[in-house]
Amino acid sequence: MRSSFLSESPCDEQHIHGFNPQSWLQVERGKLPKSSYSPSSIESLIKIAEPPVVPLYKPLDYVEVLSRIHEELEQCAPSERPGLYLIQSQVFRGLGEAKLRQRSLHSAWRCATTVHEKIVFGAWLRYEKRGEDIISDVLASCRKCCKEFGPLDVASEMPEGDFEILGSCDIGISLKVSPVVTFQIRDGKVTCNRCKIASLSIPFWSMLNGPFTESQLDLVDLSENGISLEGMRAVSEFSCTYSLEDLPLETLLEILVFANTFCCDRLKDACDRKLASFVSSRQDAVELMALAFEENAPVLAASCLQVFLQELPDCLNDEHVVSLFLSATEQQQCIMVGHASFLLYCLLSEVAMNIDPRTEATVCLSEKLVQLAVTPTQKQIAFHQLGCIRLLRKEYNEAEHQFSVAFSAGHVYSIAGLARIAGIRGRKGLAYEKLSSVITSSVPLGWMYMERSLYSEGDKKLGDLDKATELDPTLTYPYMYRAASLMRKKDARLALEEINRVLGFKLALECLELRICLYLALEDYKSAICDIHAILTLSPEYRMLEGRVAASKIGTLLGAHVEQWNTAECWLQLYERWSSVDDIGSLSVIYRMLESDAAKGVLYFRQSLLLLRLNCPEAAMRSLQLARQHAATEHERLVYEGWLLYDTGHCEEALQKAEESISIQRSFEAFFLKAYVLADSGVDPSYSATVISLLEDALKCPSDRLRKGQALNNLGGVYVDCEKLDAAADCYTSALKIRHTRAHQGLARVHFLRNNRDAAYEEMTKLIEKAKNNASAYEKRSEYCEREQTMTDLQIVTQLDPLRVYPYRYRAAVLMDSHKEKEAIAELTRAIAFKADLHLLHLRAAFHEHIGDVPSALRDCRAALSLDPNHQEMLELQKRVNSQEP
Repeated sequence: MRSSFLSESPCDEQHIHGFNPQSWLQVERGKLPKSSYSPSSIESLIKIAEPPVVPLYKPLDYVEVLSRIHEELEQCAPSERPGLYLIQSQVFRGLGEAKLRQRSLHSAWRCATTVHEKIVFGAWLRYEKRGEDIISDVLASCRKCCKEFGPLDVASEMPEGDFEILGSCDIGISLKVSPVVTFQIRDGKVTCNRCKIASLSIPFWSMLNGPFTESQLDLVDLSENGISLEGMRAVSEFSCTYSLEDLPLETLLEILVFANTFCCDRLKDACDRKLASFVSSRQDAVELMALAFEENAPVLAASCLQVFLQELPDCLNDEHVVSLFLSATEQQQCIMVGHASFLLYCLLSEVAMNIDPRTEATVCLSEKLVQLAVTPTQKQIAFHQLGCIRLLRKEYNEAEHQFSVAFSAGHVYSIAGLARIAGIRGRKGLAYEKLSSVITSSVPLGWMYMERSLYSEGDKKLGDLDKATELDPTLTYPYMYRAASLMRKKDARLALEEINRVLGFKLALECLELRICLYLALEDYKSAICDIHAILTLSPEYRMLEGRVAASKIGTLLGAHVEQWNTAECWLQLYERWSSVDDIGSLSVIYRMLESDAAKGVLYFRQSLLLLRLNCPEAAMRSLQLARQHAATEHERLVYEGWLLYDTGHCEEALQKAEESISIQRSFEAFFLKAYVLADSGVDPSYSATVISLLEDALKCPSDRLRKGQALNNLGGVYVDCEKLDAAADCYTSALKIRHTRAHQGLARVHFLRNNRDAAYEEMTKLIEKAKNNASAYEKRSEYCEREQTMTDLQIVTQLDPLRVYPYRYRAAVLMDSHKEKEAIAELTRAIAFKADLHLLHLRAAFHEHIGDVPSALRDCRAALSLDPNHQEMLELQKRVNSQEP
């Protein structure tokens, strides 16, 4: 399997060795008997790469770390907050919580106390949101400018210096000395006010008023000081007005050098600010940054830096830019980015790793980060990251040193890197001992057992992998290894069941790839191509088989060996899969349809809905942008723009787009969009009547049964909220008649509200039987049965989708009711170990408060508020717990 971090560089397909896809696709019976696979052929097809040692900050107890950061944020000076939010963002990155990470970076940007911090965090957020660039254009069409994270006016943002005005024009000048002085500039002369020029700096004051020959002269020759006549006139004017007019770049550069030579700080500052306006391109920035370093011009340097960072990641492919960052001395870093050097190089090294973690530039940027690390946490982050890069480059001695420093600084996860190096050197016993030591000396985590499994065999290995899954079911490697092992034993059914366990709740590309290989070994090409289409939808450039073959190539080969459908058949297949809540199957059908001449805008929109349901927001955004790009009409394009705006939090503008679309043509999608946005806003109960009217208008417009079923389902939900149960039941029943399967859940709710729990239970049972992905259906059914059956259903939910938090909360509450406090807290702790969830932390904090463990309650409160700082119930609980502290 291909690893996202420790993968080999892909080679050209014509140079692939030992791989012949066509040999797997012999469906003509007689060439390859079905199920004739042997262990050796399976071995060549199914290879499971070791899990990568990821370059992420992974503290042993992230709850404790988040709690400590939150406490420090409450007490620290404003200037310390951006750095703390950076560490918080690194914790969330290690947990895989992209939205929480972005919120932390946004908090750092919002509370930045210097222009350099604003530039760095603004660029970081812009980089994180680079897939949403289109939103700015769409907002502009609403006459709203999206300036957030855009370029700053650095000259106006940088604080003014406190410049001393030297001397006085009323004293200190001899009556015998002329009040003016003339400066000879080669063939020209500039006459200046002696007192004003002298006040520019101590050297000038001493030269013109002190015990020097020039102080008695009316004419001073400055021809050898590198300034032109025009430049000197500007200096003379500045000495009287303290402002510089608009001047050519060359003249400003002369004045800057002149100001530095004669220590004219105020003149230098004014010139520095003027020069900043000349930085309009990357080439300008490269040329002027060198001058800014040489002449100590911080405003100019910050402006150049901003241009570089606004062009991430592309600017790191420019060797001149990279050279500037790598060669910058400590003093030059201070000129460029003030005291935010660690923040800057943390950003640059991360972007460089995302481009290519093996390059020399990535190594050097990470080395810079290591040099800048001061606090133990900074050292953990920097040294571990560099260790991962060195490991990837097979520089084992250097990697071992970096991991050792990170581990000594407190980053226990770095032991995985040390063990990996020991294993590579053939010392598996030592690697096993290192991980065993960590397991016995701390609260064990899933990754520890997974890593230890790499250095054992047989039952011992499988035992560690099972323990890893028990402690952290989100780790994909254990499922993949077990599935591959079962396939080698010719137990294809169990192998598929094993990989399906993880794919049921986590759409990991490497797991889809493994399942494809299993299907290929079984000659189940129909299922294989379905997963190929899912991979290509999520990652169009994905490469399989250790990066040797493009997934699209295998898809093309498979396409010749599966049944082809015309447009009508495709719609029937999509309807069938959508109705059975088969999201991956639906993605595959849509992918096929997009390869034809079908209306692509509509299909990309449907694709985006499926991807959101599968919790793939980035891919969904990409599909929605493609829907906009391929919209057949103006009113259709406006609808997709509305969804783009809604999905990025611009509800008011989304409504505007829906109304524009309706004004052009009354369509199902435009009315549905408007109703959805209004219903979700929930600010005014009177909106319910409007939402009902809009959904009724939508249902009057032409559309297919898939979308009408959704509208009927939503309409039923609004009627339930308005306590109009008969109308709701009619909507759900109508939706079910056109096979909108999810309407069973709404109808069950109606039965329950009518005090008919048995009917509600039966309704949810129907959904469970029909839906391919049914974890949520089991969870909902658990609300309509007795406690014993509820516990059974929720146990099934946890098996199907361990990331759903309600079952853990329910089981913990039952244990608490039974006065089993320790078991209740342990149930929540089990889930919190791999799932950062506010509700789990909230409940555990309440349990800790109940048993009088105030420190633990306060820890959980602070950690939960790191996830949502404005959660009112958490704030109230924290206030109550705080009052109990001694």
